[in-house]
Amino acid sequence: MNNYFDLSGQVAVITGCSTGLGVQMARALANQGAKIVAVARRKELIDSVASEISKDFGVETLAIQCDITDTYRVNACVDEVLSKFGRIDILVNNAGTGAVAPAEDITDDQFFNELNVDLGGTFKFARAVAKKAMIPAKYGRIINIASMYGMVGNKVAPCSPYHAAKGGVVNLTRGLAAEWGKYGINVNSICPGYFYSPLTKETLDSDFFQQNAQTMIPLSRYGNEGELDTAAIFLSSPASSYVTGVILPVDGGYTAM
Repeated sequence: MNNYFDLSGQVAVITGCSTGLGVQMARALANQGAKIVAVARRKELIDSVASEISKDFGVETLAIQCDITDTYRVNACVDEVLSKFGRIDILVNNAGTGAVAPAEDITDDQFFNELNVDLGGTFKFARAVAKKAMIPAKYGRIINIASMYGMVGNKVAPCSPYHAAKGGVVNLTRGLAAEWGKYGINVNSICPGYFYSPLTKETLDSDFFQQNAQTMIPLSRYGNEGELDTAAIFLSSPASSYVTGVILPVDGGYTAM
């Protein structure tokens, strides 16, 4: 019997792996046997995450503090992973930020910080992992976590820099997939809808957003913990060998309307 989603022996790097969706996806990949590298800025959090994953799933883990906007640190992070494990099979570009304000009030700093983190950081990590690990190995799975807001606009939470940055991630995914396919690297994007995280909880719990969910989401609810995991597992696994350049919404149907 084939286990199509077995990741035993593979090494997965997850950025933004201190809280929320990053931790959930890391745990999902560990459950399939992958060794996990937790990357984020807050050292105490990733140390805890790595320790818990190792204990719960019996896989090797590594925690590396890194600011994804710092090219030197990104390259050093990749070098550290390769020094320990000798390979990187999977990269989940999950780290990001979000400025919410009317477009006319967004400052230059807010706009360019958004692009620098969400788009620039995604590119820098993909570039370093591809050049140092995946191109030499002629194999790789890169998953860029964008957002349904990278595919559409919205009227309920003004965040034009976020739309711009995540829209950039969507088409960066297509560009890298086209360019790196010859190296055996599959590059795909997941576009989550409304999921709870430390950044979104207060907004999603508001009466306004609860009512919005009933009218704007065909499934009439937010995403539950674990409902992003299977998409990440599929796109990380050998089962997705003929899937690249795909933009996969996991949004309860929000972008269908």
